[in-house]
Amino acid sequence: MSSRLLRLFAGLVLFGISLGLMVRADLGLGPWDVFHQGVAQRIGLSIGLVVNLTAVLVLLLWIPLRQRPGIGTVANVVVVGLVTDGTLWLLPSPDPLAAQIALLVAGILANAVATGLYVGAGLGPGPRDGLMTGLAARGHSIRLVRTGIELAVLAIGFVLGGSVGFGTIAYALAIGPLVGVFLPLLTVRPAKGQPA
Repeated sequence: MSSRLLRLFAGLVLFGISLGLMVRADLGLGPWDVFHQGVAQRIGLSIGLVVNLTAVLVLLLWIPLRQRPGIGTVANVVVVGLVTDGTLWLLPSPDPLAAQIALLVAGILANAVATGLYVGAGLGPGPRDGLMTGLAARGHSIRLVRTGIELAVLAIGFVLGGSVGFGTIAYALAIGPLVGVFLPLLTVRPAKGQPA
């Protein structure tokens, strides 16, 4: 269990750092983060606080879906936004485009590794992932559910002023294949004779 907890928290911290890197790159964000940034700009809160508040609101949607949060779910609600704000506080905005591209690439890679770590720990999905799997469990295609949710939050975030650009496209194209590489590598496998 301690190894799984370590992977969980390492993944959540890295996830928050990855979001901070992509925000500082200022080349466009993934769909949920376009939403977070747009809301943050409109209501005057930090993006990290909006990440955490959104996670709480999404968890409320789990109730009718009868989804059960795990340790990882609760930790996700607290850790990711705090680390995002800390990263943004520490990291200045880069000037040259090459530095922005480097931050974007590092952010996308870190996001994929982070997902592999925290999902692979098997201690509960993040709030947004749990919403997706909960809706899919009702007989809907997981691909359609995920696409529908992400298009909706992207559109709302864009209208609210979130950053949509080259980075948004790069994230959309790269994150699935990268998670497909890192998740199997970073998933904790139970020892023989032990429960998962």
